[in-house]
Amino acid sequence: MIDIRKLKELVRLMVANDLTEIDLRDSEETVTIHRPSPYASPQVTHQAAPPPIAVAPVAAAPTSAVPETQAAPAESAADDTAGLVPIQSPMVGTFYSAASPDADPFVQVGSTVAEGEVICLIEAMKIFNEIKAETSGTVQKVLVSNGDAVEFGQDLLLIKPS
Repeated sequence: MIDIRKLKELVRLMVANDLTEIDLRDSEETVTIHRPSPYASPQVTHQAAPPPIAVAPVAAAPTSAVPETQAAPAESAADDTAGLVPIQSPMVGTFYSAASPDADPFVQVGSTVAEGEVICLIEAMKIFNEIKAETSGTVQKVLVSNGDAVEFGQDLLLIKPS
């Protein structure tokens, strides 16, 4: 297991030098630190190096054509989001729609937002990070619920640009 002091020093060096990713590997472990932007919290993954294995090629399974009746729902879902701008999670964490449990949500369907306005919070490693709108417009869909776990790059909500 990696020493937490070494990990903190790596994060400090990463921030001080404005790096977005560090990937360290040796025979025993792998450490990857990824920061999507200079203003987002770092994300850390750590895993023991897997033992070397031989991999044999596997033939691909034959694919069958998808009937048109099954393809239609996917096309209609794409039509529903056409022209909408997704706001994505810049980190792994927990989504919060309001600053506190008894506060009103930052935004909801129909809310008008300005570029740079706080639209939600994501808690990562006990730190609450403000997520701001990347474009001005009207919130059309909120795709996650308060308290949901979110992944890096996951769509949080959709905005119709104004």
